[in-house]
Amino acid sequence: MSESLTKITAVLFDMDGVLIDSSEVIERAWREAAHMYGRTISETEMVRHIHGQPGRHTIAALFGDLPITDQQKVQAHIIYVENTAIYKPIAGVAKFITALHKAGVKVAIVTSGWLEKVNSVMNLLEVNECISVIIDRDSVTRGKPYPDPYLKAIKHLNIAAKQAMVFEDSTSGVKSAVAAGTYCVGIGNDLLLTVGAKFTIADFSLIEVIIQPNGRAIIDFGNAHRILVE
Repeated sequence: MSESLTKITAVLFDMDGVLIDSSEVIERAWREAAHMYGRTISETEMVRHIHGQPGRHTIAALFGDLPITDQQKVQAHIIYVENTAIYKPIAGVAKFITALHKAGVKVAIVTSGWLEKVNSVMNLLEVNECISVIIDRDSVTRGKPYPDPYLKAIKHLNIAAKQAMVFEDSTSGVKSAVAAGTYCVGIGNDLLLTVGAKFTIADFSLIEVIIQPNGRAIIDFGNAHRILVE
């Protein structure tokens, strides 16, 4: 139990790839937008400029040469596709968030997505009452990988950065969380370890929130990592 001494008071979740499996929808939306202008998007561009990045970054990087009206059409297409798609929840995440809430742990969502999509995902997971703070793409000027989104969430939660545990699935997201001084757990690829994730998990299906006799909670990851909640 190598992380048994780590103590946190709040848990912060990215949305895409952490709360919902959305990579296919996101990639399809951007490829459709590119096709509108006779363009293609490479896998390298997907990783560098789309996954984990705010929309304004992607548009500037891949469509910045287009007139503003066309850039707005691209954004409108992305918003429509992402806000109307049907998503599959990441395994175990709804149960985990509910358990955290019951244990008195503050929960936040910190995402580069739109608020409308955040609300839709909370409804899908049935966790609306569990979420204390939402930081979306319009909450900050500088999105991930800058620390600003997590710093703003921490400020709203009124906690120290070291008291926040973050779940992220992209390199830009992990960099943002680490730069903000939080304890970051990666979802999926072990590549996230190279940019600062403490460890990685495939999903939330093995996590348990255990209430001790003294009333304090322990988050047990089922992989030798345990986090104490204060």
